[in-house]
Amino acid sequence: MRTLMLKLEPIIWGLFGGGMFIGALVLPAWLLVVGVLAPTGIISATPLDFDHIYGLASHPIGRLVFLAAAALPLWAGAHQLRHIFLDFGGLSRDGLVGGVLYAIALVGSVLAVVAAVNL
Repeated sequence: MRTLMLKLEPIIWGLFGGGMFIGALVLPAWLLVVGVLAPTGIISATPLDFDHIYGLASHPIGRLVFLAAAALPLWAGAHQLRHIFLDFGGLSRDGLVGGVLYAIALVGSVLAVVAAVNL
């Protein structure tokens, strides 16, 4: 299992980088707009109506954005948890823990693909 983990490492690092980008730049801005600025009336909440958001999410590019926002942070979290486990001396069980964490991220990504397709 450890050999497979080492072979998949470049792919996982790419997914981790994408997840960190989404988590560090995109989601905080979205939370600021949706959670603070729109409810306080600083910006108009009209673009955040259901019809507008559904129109954006049902467009093919909007589906890809939704998919990226849902799936990539799962991979970033799985990778960070794996390395936290390694930092605490879990090198002997790295293959098992990494496999479980990445399997959870894979299942979440598949669910995000199903949700994006069914929009």
